[in-house]
Amino acid sequence: MTPAEAPPSDYRLLVPRDWFRVDLTHERWRRHLKTFVDKESAKGRAPSELTRSLWMTLRNTAETGLADGALEFFLKTESPHSAALPASLLISLRLTPPGLTPQPDELAERLAHRSGPDSDVDVLGLPVGKVIRAVTETTMDFRIHVPGGVGYLHLAFSLPLSGTNSPMGNLCEAIAHSLRWVS
Repeated sequence: MTPAEAPPSDYRLLVPRDWFRVDLTHERWRRHLKTFVDKESAKGRAPSELTRSLWMTLRNTAETGLADGALEFFLKTESPHSAALPASLLISLRLTPPGLTPQPDELAERLAHRSGPDSDVDVLGLPVGKVIRAVTETTMDFRIHVPGGVGYLHLAFSLPLSGTNSPMGNLCEAIAHSLRWVS
């Protein structure tokens, strides 16, 4: 592996300060997630049943993400007076042995075939390299090819209220475009 192909040591991503961050690499992540749910439900005086449902949905999302290499979970309430699901960003790192990572064009083709007609899949050239973007009405996924061919960093945005064709969708696109590798 040449120095240009060496995998980065980390990544940097510009996420607005008002997005609540849950670090899934720490054991206390459930407590942090519960803090978010309690804080948001207190604002809108949500019934306990809705609060419990929100907690279970977000917890299950985080646990499923952890099984898939999730590192961070960001949450942003879109409606201040309801217990609706917040906009979210789940960041995962899916590592593969060097040389076995599919090329972006190949992976994009597989994703397009798997996701069907309701999803728009394309490959973008960004400063961090080739990025596969898959967009539906309420989700926006970016799979960024990690230098050195060791896997993909996956940015999974969910926008259940505003949808991807909205100012919030534009913000999520800008967040993804802000990604930089750290050597």
